[in-house]
Amino acid sequence: MNMKKKLSIFTALAVFQAFAVGSVSAQSAPQDDTASVNTAKVESVEVLKQEQPIAEREVKTGSNNASTNTPSTKGKETGTLTGTEETPKTDIEKSAIDGEGATTNETSTKSVNQEGTAEDVETPATPAQIEQPSIDGNSAVAAGGNLTLYMNSNKMEQDGKTYLAGQPMTVKNGVSYVAIRALVDRVGYGVKYDNKTKETIIISGDNELRFKTNSTVYTVNGESRTMKGPAYQQKNTFMVPLTSITQALNITYKVNQSAKTVVLNLNTKPVASFVISQKEIFAGDKVDYVTSSSSPNGLDILDERWTGRQESFDQAGTYTISYQVQDSNGQWSDPYLMTIQVLSPNLPPVAMFTTDKEQYKMGEKITYIDQSTDDENSIEKTVWENNSLAFFEPGPKTVTLTVTDNHGATNTYSKVITITNETLYSFSDFNLLFTPVGQKFTFNGGEVTSMEKVPYTYRDEPSLLIRSNSPETVNTEGIVYKESSSGQTRFMIHHVNNTGKRVKMYVIATNNNPNPAVFEQQNMGFAGPTPYATVAGKLSIDKWFKSIQTRADQKKEVIQPGESKLILTELNKTPMKEGQVISLYSDAYSDYSLDYNVILVEENKDPFETLPMLPVLDRDGVHNRGTYPNATRIITYDQLVGVKPARLPLGDNASDPNLVGTDPMAYTDASNAGNFGVLYKITLNNVAPRTLISFNPRGGKYSGVALVNNQVVSIADGNVAVSNSSEQSVLYRTGAYGESVTILFSAAPGSNLPVNLLFTPLPSEK
Repeated sequence: MNMKKKLSIFTALAVFQAFAVGSVSAQSAPQDDTASVNTAKVESVEVLKQEQPIAEREVKTGSNNASTNTPSTKGKETGTLTGTEETPKTDIEKSAIDGEGATTNETSTKSVNQEGTAEDVETPATPAQIEQPSIDGNSAVAAGGNLTLYMNSNKMEQDGKTYLAGQPMTVKNGVSYVAIRALVDRVGYGVKYDNKTKETIIISGDNELRFKTNSTVYTVNGESRTMKGPAYQQKNTFMVPLTSITQALNITYKVNQSAKTVVLNLNTKPVASFVISQKEIFAGDKVDYVTSSSSPNGLDILDERWTGRQESFDQAGTYTISYQVQDSNGQWSDPYLMTIQVLSPNLPPVAMFTTDKEQYKMGEKITYIDQSTDDENSIEKTVWENNSLAFFEPGPKTVTLTVTDNHGATNTYSKVITITNETLYSFSDFNLLFTPVGQKFTFNGGEVTSMEKVPYTYRDEPSLLIRSNSPETVNTEGIVYKESSSGQTRFMIHHVNNTGKRVKMYVIATNNNPNPAVFEQQNMGFAGPTPYATVAGKLSIDKWFKSIQTRADQKKEVIQPGESKLILTELNKTPMKEGQVISLYSDAYSDYSLDYNVILVEENKDPFETLPMLPVLDRDGVHNRGTYPNATRIITYDQLVGVKPARLPLGDNASDPNLVGTDPMAYTDASNAGNFGVLYKITLNNVAPRTLISFNPRGGKYSGVALVNNQVVSIADGNVAVSNSSEQSVLYRTGAYGESVTILFSAAPGSNLPVNLLFTPLPSEK
């Protein structure tokens, strides 16, 4: 053999030995504190070099990720369900790994799927030196439990044993790197090398990760991803960013700053859970189970098993149900436990009522006593049929009551009462005497015009009314009202959205004074959005009166010079859909003059940025807008009223003249037709004994409320309105002695004016 050949062989052996030493240093092996690293099998130098990192992908957290082994059970009330499942911690503290900023000694977590945060600094993956490759994805080291990595060290701990990586866990350019081979050995994944593509391959179940040296691109199941730093070789050890593996394979971890450790959760069990769709489970009812399962490694779920499951439960009581699933590797999930309370079968309610008598005269008041019962005391709906307060024709009358419980079960009871040929009260007298307050009755409305008018006088209190009610139906974005005001101010805002878009309404107050201004919201009545104008109008007045009673809606804002702020913010809390109505009443006060803009814009637009570009909208020619001074009208009447039929007209522009003001946007005078927005404070100091005070509409349908002796009284109850001039709604009855009666009234938007307050002597009781 010539000298040249001898040198070549010698050189090859030297390279082989050097590679063997490098492989040993990179190999992970259990040891004591003094133990030396075990020897390892060696492959070619090529195998050690070329492997490519995976582009990091997001890993969803929660019940679909790997779980811990610490179940927690929460119990709920009767009829509800409780479950226990294993909940993984998927968060990691970025600064704990890359050393940027954090000084806490507490263990903290941060989601591994937070791109650009946890990724940048996530703990390392282990060495990439290639030993005997495992092609099926099942390493000789079984994955399971936790793996502890030490920062700036090649020390690793698992199941009470210590292992050494080929290189320490390292931070390089703000990215945490680990030796890939040591990590996959401990995690239990397969690893091999592709000589053609020069890629290191990690195999976990159906997942395949491919890395190349000096590349920031790696692939996950053929899809290219980008890492925060390139993979590289260090002393024959392949180093990759930790998050390239943890994110791709759904490995969760925690960082302990004080201990300088990163603990990987290597539990690869599948996760099982289920819910029961019924809110309450009754004995004998079919139970609807809805299952959910997943594998942290993306393996197929092939089997399941239950304990305690029944399609229905014959007896009431407490039952515990367990559910598990098995993945394609044969591994079973931890049991998911749920404790359920099975209730006794629901019993329908029992409808029952009695009357104070079995037989009545015509026009005699009937008292109905509801005696319905339910086993859970949960009757939610009561419907009467033919339960008139009195009948005015003789013969048998069938009255029916139907009740419904909170489960939808119903029961009906009917009772027959007898009406004799004898008359106690006429139809008219009965209604005057017995129609409940807040309810209505019919009468001859033509008689009202012949009643004597109460000859009242009035005085007005200073309060500037800003009435924004035209265009009532708004067809485009814009400014529906603009005005300036100081002192006592009342806002009435009533509009319909007809833009074809979801919109919001705002009131913007701007302080153009050199001094700070204080804006005080004193009360608030807001309703909507709703498709029904009369409903919105009635509810806004109802809430306004209640707010006056309770003073619960008072607010104060300081607006600096040149500053704009949103006020009356109840108006813009909820977007208006097409065709919906809003209605607002509010009294306010400001110590300096403020400029107000009432605007309507698309729901996602910034009102302050949009305001300068908005057009001022025209009036619709039908409804009213304007600024009106002296909008609180005081009526005090000291003379006797109620000894004979009489009426007190409101909103008629005769006895009660319209407020006169201006339309500041059209630069014209304005007359407040119907005096909407005016607050009437009516004090009747001498109402005769046994007088009925009622409400009678004269302009059409009316639905609203009044405040009578500080009690809110509906006109009329529920969703019922007084429909025409031949109906009246009961407001108050005086007793055996004369009284002083105070009534606060304001016309409800969406209703019609004028109206009358009627004073009618009551017939004698029999």
